[in-house]
Amino acid sequence: MKGSFLKKLMIVVVVFIALGFLLKMSGGFFGETETKLTSKNTILQLDMNGVILNGKKFLKNIKKYQDDDRIKAIVININSPGGAVGPSQEIYHSIKQVREELKKPVICVSTGVMASGAYYSAVACDKIIVAPGALVGSIGVIMEFANLEKLYDWAKISRYSITSGKFKDSGAEYRPMRDDEKALFQSMIDEVYAQFKTTVMTERKLDEKTVTEYADGRVFTGATAVKLGFADEVGFFEDAVKLAAKEAKLGDDYELFEIPKKRMSIFDLGGSEQEDDINSLAEYADLLKGKAGAAGIENAIKYVIRSEYLNQPLYMMPGYWK
Repeated sequence: MKGSFLKKLMIVVVVFIALGFLLKMSGGFFGETETKLTSKNTILQLDMNGVILNGKKFLKNIKKYQDDDRIKAIVININSPGGAVGPSQEIYHSIKQVREELKKPVICVSTGVMASGAYYSAVACDKIIVAPGALVGSIGVIMEFANLEKLYDWAKISRYSITSGKFKDSGAEYRPMRDDEKALFQSMIDEVYAQFKTTVMTERKLDEKTVTEYADGRVFTGATAVKLGFADEVGFFEDAVKLAAKEAKLGDDYELFEIPKKRMSIFDLGGSEQEDDINSLAEYADLLKGKAGAAGIENAIKYVIRSEYLNQPLYMMPGYWK
């Protein structure tokens, strides 16, 4: 009797998993229902929001739609303080490829923040539209480190490493940084900074003197960015859409297509790749109450010292952005 019950239970589980897989693939049962392109003259809206850590979502979307003949132009709506160097450069390259190889106009617009790596990405666009009070620029590179040596002493923790070379543990949080390590990291920052400046000069057609003067990490208002040549026009999202239609010679005969946001299905629970700030804060609160487990403690420490951003060169506006 017991064996028969287990067999039936296994069959039910297998059927349920198979049904869930089929429903997820089809987008049913509270999952995503894909919206189809309907107009032969479509302007694609892409969003670039939050810190750029890998750029996978944006790159996936632009590659999915860029070759569609019905897409005549692209508007990229940006609200980002920047992020990691490599992904920012990869996004820049993907936008530039659409412009040069597919000959489709790309307009970037921001009414919030378009700084550092987000600005690096945006200079690949044909035109940059910004709200007069938007935060734009922050051209520069930052690399953060944390020295937790005294914290470890307080906690009676002794950390050390065995390495194959003197620079292998450079930036380690358990000891002070040597002068030769600081020089090494500074040379890396200078190299990446030169790449940033060169890209801005080339794409914005600005002379080296102007870019050097203002590429010191400062942030402009949108109005100032336009005045100095770091953006093209003061305006808002609708202005960017109209400009995209004009650049693509569509007149008034076009449709704006916004990629539908994926809705969670019951089969996605626990499987999201997106960071959940509320959970992070909850774990931090648990830590303060002495209730956090090992994973909670690790995430809380990351939240406090921003360890996901440490020891890597960033095109990111200073401050803590989540």
